[in-house]
Amino acid sequence: MKTIEYKTTNITPSKIVCIGRNYVEHIKELNNEIPTNMVVFNKPNSSVSDTLYYFSEDTRFEGEICFLINDNKISGVGFGLDLTKADIQNEMKKKGLPWERAKAFNNSAVLSSFVPISLDDIDDLQMKLFINDTLVQHATIDLMIYKPRQILDEVLSFMDLEDGDIIMSGTPKGVATYTPNDIFVGQIYCKDKLLVEAEFKVSSL
Repeated sequence: MKTIEYKTTNITPSKIVCIGRNYVEHIKELNNEIPTNMVVFNKPNSSVSDTLYYFSEDTRFEGEICFLINDNKISGVGFGLDLTKADIQNEMKKKGLPWERAKAFNNSAVLSSFVPISLDDIDDLQMKLFINDTLVQHATIDLMIYKPRQILDEVLSFMDLEDGDIIMSGTPKGVATYTPNDIFVGQIYCKDKLLVEAEFKVSSL
């Protein structure tokens, strides 16, 4: 089973719960409709990775603020990349079919280590993603359609969360494809304080 690091301890998520279309500008850049309800999909434990692999020319990165769940509460925060095989996803969407082939493949949830976060600080979080020293994505909580507490309440309304499960809260504008040897640096801040920084060099499978 794949693990993530939290306070120097290895934790095994049973699943990664992902929120789609949670930033208006990202919805617009992909020409999607703003959803009337929260878009939720899951990635299995086998999707977890601490290495960013190159899969195909159409595979897209999506940087996200991620939350660690314990006792049905947010206990930690980290950085994550939701990888998407865009051509497959577009074909699935046209046919009204599920997205697992495009979203839930092995090593498609690239995660940093996680650190504790106070509930009082969640609204002050922000995420930055740099590729080859260029800022490509920047997210703040106030840009989210659904805020972290709303996300948690909605997910718990129909799904049990196990201790160690991860919620990926959605991606802002700026998603794109990537190439081998690109250098990704993901950062999570609380106001101006850097909480998490993770560097990934794109590797070939």
